[in-house]
Amino acid sequence: MELTLWQTSRTLRARAIHLILLTGLIVGCSSSGPTKEAPEAAPPPPPAEPASTMPAAPPAASTEMPVAETPMASGQQGGPVLAANAPKTYTVKKGDTLWDISSTFLRDPWLWPEIWQVNPQIENPHLIYPGDTLTLAYGADGTPELHLERGAASKLSPRVRSEPLEGAIKAIPYDIVAAFMSKPSVLERGQVKDSPYVVASREQHLAAAAGQTVYVRGKLDGDAGSRFNVIHVGPPLVDPDDNKTVGYEGLYTGAARMVEQGDPSTLLLTESARETLDGDLVLPGSFDAPLDFVPHAPASKTEGEIISIVNGLSMVGKYQVVVINRGSSQGLEPGHVLAIYQAGPRVKDPKSRGVSMSGGLGPKVQLPDYRVGTFMVFKTFDRISYGLVMESESPIRNYDHVRNP
Repeated sequence: MELTLWQTSRTLRARAIHLILLTGLIVGCSSSGPTKEAPEAAPPPPPAEPASTMPAAPPAASTEMPVAETPMASGQQGGPVLAANAPKTYTVKKGDTLWDISSTFLRDPWLWPEIWQVNPQIENPHLIYPGDTLTLAYGADGTPELHLERGAASKLSPRVRSEPLEGAIKAIPYDIVAAFMSKPSVLERGQVKDSPYVVASREQHLAAAAGQTVYVRGKLDGDAGSRFNVIHVGPPLVDPDDNKTVGYEGLYTGAARMVEQGDPSTLLLTESARETLDGDLVLPGSFDAPLDFVPHAPASKTEGEIISIVNGLSMVGKYQVVVINRGSSQGLEPGHVLAIYQAGPRVKDPKSRGVSMSGGLGPKVQLPDYRVGTFMVFKTFDRISYGLVMESESPIRNYDHVRNP
């Protein structure tokens, strides 16, 4: 009995082993045998259709505002460039200057005339008044333009028509110009030659002061009570180009009031900043300078130098007056804007080991001039002009160069 059970168990184990081997053989043949089927090939591409003669449909409109690629917006082709945040409209406020408004719309304010759309129905459209509205628009060719719409005050005020300069905004901060012109610290050569002058004081002292009477030779325009300035002639201003005197420094000594006109005229000194000497000039207390000029670049090439800084300062910044050795004979006029450059230094070349002409080690390299600011001319004479510094990136000095911006 035990033998029979043992034989039966052995037979069952043999059959199980045989079944496992047979199953492995069948699986191996189906996965890697020579009868394995190849993957189905991709269908060939369809034949190319002939190109359509119909135009392609336009792309869908973008929701983003396009940037106008014009000389004004992109700065290409040498055109004016709009300021980064130029508004679509701007209403003029009291206290604005034309330079301020130009800076609101343009990166370079002196290019204002190039975008100003002259309205033929407006007399002298360059005169702008508080309440007027300026609108930024674009012409048919995509070039930006500025249009002017008069405010209610300008339309209704009769004084605007009879006295157009009365309420108009000024091109530059005029209180600074007025203060300079009322007490000039620079004298043009012709002024020194032709202006009336103090011939003597009543007491015939060497110097006079407030409260004393002086006598003046030369033609004085004015009646009793008219105000005048007394200016002492200081050192000459020399043009570095030809070493000729083109003007003089002027030192304000005080103010005077006319008592009686004649030859000589009698004046009473009413204010003293320093002693008044015989020979000091007597100039009108009022001044004549245009109020309605527009900032713009000179039409022709202009190059010169700063030859005087007002009030004897060694360096100045924004809204300070300087004098250059160029004037009306070189084509300058009020409103002209010039850039200010400082000369680049001479430095040693670190790669060279030779001997320079001056005897030092290594030749010198002249670095280029670099721009430090801009200024606007507000009064011209034959060979000199007064200008107001409008922008300053670093202190402005005597003998800095000026040229077209």
